Amino acid sequence: MKSIAKLTKGITIIALTTLIGHAPALAGTFVYVSNADEGDIGVYSVQMDGSLKPGERAKAANIVMPMAVSPDRRFLYAAARSKPYSVFVYAIDPNTGALKTLSVSALAESFPYISLDKTGRYLFGASYGSHLISVNAVGADGRVAPEPLQVIPVGRNAHAIRADESNRFVFVPTLGGDAIFQFTFDSKTGHLASNTPAVFLTKPALGPRHFITSSDNKFVYVLSELTGSVTTFSLNSDTGLLTEVSSASGLPPEPKLVPGAPRAPVGVPGGPPLRNTDNDIWAADLHLTPNGKFLYMTERTSNSLATFSVDGASGKLIYLGSTPTEKQPRGFAIDPKGRFLVVSGEKSDTISAYAIDEASGALTLIGNYPAGKGANWVEIVSFD
Repeated sequence: MKSIAKLTKGITIIALTTLIGHAPALAGTFVYVSNADEGDIGVYSVQMDGSLKPGERAKAANIVMPMAVSPDRRFLYAAARSKPYSVFVYAIDPNTGALKTLSVSALAESFPYISLDKTGRYLFGASYGSHLISVNAVGADGRVAPEPLQVIPVGRNAHAIRADESNRFVFVPTLGGDAIFQFTFDSKTGHLASNTPAVFLTKPALGPRHFITSSDNKFVYVLSELTGSVTTFSLNSDTGLLTEVSSASGLPPEPKLVPGAPRAPVGVPGGPPLRNTDNDIWAADLHLTPNGKFLYMTERTSNSLATFSVDGASGKLIYLGSTPTEKQPRGFAIDPKGRFLVVSGEKSDTISAYAIDEASGALTLIGNYPAGKGANWVEIVSFD
């Protein structure tokens, strides 16, 4: 009986992983997860039912965290936040999803966020600890030039950098400065220049972190790490300037959490906390479905995924509810057709895959799959 019990327990633990081998693969859709504490990239193939089949991991370096995919889907970029600061460039096999290391290039600093412009010719980086951004040229072969074209000081705790859909404007939220830096971008030279005005000041103690732009380029949605809210900004297509429209909380009506405060950078000792942070709001990431109907947000202290409906005409968000998920969910991604969502947890041994209801935005758990330690960033690439 004891042996049978052990066997039953083992079957329960690995059931999902075993069963995915019986599901047909979804042609050419792959999930990549950076495992910070193990220094590698997890590779998974997506099956027809949205379940994940783990593949061979790709080596990187300690504290590998932010990733970005080239617009042509040929290359995956992953930045290491341990010294020497660097970016790993991988070629993506469109048939198997396997990653092949192409190059490793130096970066100016420790970057919690990297992205590529719409041409794939320039790599942007934002440094939380050094309060700066950089631009590096990218060759036709995907390799990143080792010397940056620009290194620009910005406000305290830069936490993201992305170009808008027109590729003419770039924004940088600075969490510790409660500001969003506004730049113009020349895609021919890779040059960033301050817009006028150069900075949009948010409400005090908002802590702007990550942001996403609507596909029609009319709105920019900015996540507040410290309040767990998402602010909608309208984007002027001529000037590239932001105007605040509205804000919505991604927390339940009676949350047990309290507003947070900026934290020490990764890899830098912050000393003992001045207060207990166990109940601090600690929002992490946000993404829109491809059809623009729903927006999701992760909150790390409550281990939850919030769902919002999106009014495409006004940009207004309405909070619909929250779903329990992986422990300390830092990053997630939605597949290009809006069918599935995959989330990682920095304090979890697994990642979760969910089916997205097209009509309601509701999330249904498909399964949990093995992940490396410190899993924190997710990218999904589809060739179907």
